Amino acid sequence: MDDDLRQEIARLRHGKVKELKVRYRQLFGEESPSSNQRHLFRRVAWRLQARAAGDLSEQARQRAAQLADDVNLRVRAPRDFWRLLEGKSNEAARRRDPRLPAVGTELNRTYQGRSIVVRVGEDGFTYKGETYGSLSAIAYQVTGTRWNGFLFFRLQEGQGHE
Repeated sequence: MDDDLRQEIARLRHGKVKELKVRYRQLFGEESPSSNQRHLFRRVAWRLQARAAGDLSEQARQRAAQLADDVNLRVRAPRDFWRLLEGKSNEAARRRDPRLPAVGTELNRTYQGRSIVVRVGEDGFTYKGETYGSLSAIAYQVTGTRWNGFLFFRLQEGQGHE
């Protein structure tokens, strides 16, 4: 590995997620599905080293293509496939977490002197006029810290709700 590459990898080791995501996009030609700094660093460093060392041999490429042809890439249909195909929802897709109160219920939580009011919807949760897919997303919006939404709103199976 040459010194320039070694220095770039050393600089990226302590890079911010935003910087690593930009570099990932440059190297892979797509957005990163992850925002984990350590993961991004490893992927970017690997790609830089792979480029410096050269590409796969033609024999390795042919073998990879053979393996890909022999593999059934998807063992089962995506989770919502049958529901969407039939234009209706099936019972398995409609199962709700038992910790969730009924649709229409308002969850109230006081956080740092502020009253947080969330309405439980059929397909999400409404907070300040916006719909969120999870209570954890709302807890993050409110606190700026990652929380388990059920813990933040104090929802536990069998417990009464405010």
